[in-house]
Amino acid sequence: MQHTLGVDPFWGLRVVGVERVGHGSVLQLQTAEGDVQTRNVVCATGAATHPRIPAWAQQLRVPGVVLHSAHYQFPRQVPTGRVLIVGGGNSGVQLARELSTSHEVTLAVRTRRPHRPARTFPVHARAGSSWLGRPPAVQPVFGDSYHALRHAGVAVAPAVTGADGGQVTFADGSTFAPDSVILATGYDPGEDWLPAEATAARSRPAMTGLPGLFVAGIPAHSRPGADTLAGVSRDAAVIARTIADRP
Repeated sequence: MQHTLGVDPFWGLRVVGVERVGHGSVLQLQTAEGDVQTRNVVCATGAATHPRIPAWAQQLRVPGVVLHSAHYQFPRQVPTGRVLIVGGGNSGVQLARELSTSHEVTLAVRTRRPHRPARTFPVHARAGSSWLGRPPAVQPVFGDSYHALRHAGVAVAPAVTGADGGQVTFADGSTFAPDSVILATGYDPGEDWLPAEATAARSRPAMTGLPGLFVAGIPAHSRPGADTLAGVSRDAAVIARTIADRP
């Protein structure tokens, strides 16, 4: 397919920055292997690239493991004992259910989410993607509700606000000493290499303040829902037309 499209990919090449060359229309893409000059750069690194780690996690000292949900694979990866799962979204709920048969699980929830049956996922997963520009709704949890998790033996606790050694503090002031912690705390986008101009004076979705630099699939640079297949498709169409029409 890459040969049919005339695409020549370079694998394992890390981009570290991009800047304008002089006052013209050329951009200089800075990579770990050297610089590349081009007229157009599209950042399509995704809205869920880097695991988000809470600052308080640096203070944790537990006998078991502390890992992000991105690195979880199977229950045996987590030593037996008390497991604290931080994050009440779909990842946290699914992990709580899976580990509930082999571990003593506590799920810390910051924002209570409505529950929807798993079969309704294609419809309700788009709840946060309003094309009218309204604030995104809270995405539901699918499959298990918090009530169902309690029946399965999972303790549901408030959000974690801090940690000190082997003890965490919840939003209600109570404390807990887990043996292991799994951080189902979401992800940050992969646009940390973009310059300040990328967020300045955006004229429309997928555009940036730097002529020739575009961002696809990241809601902060586009619309709510840009991180879905339909959303990134809209961004791609806008970018393609703009590049084709550039003088």
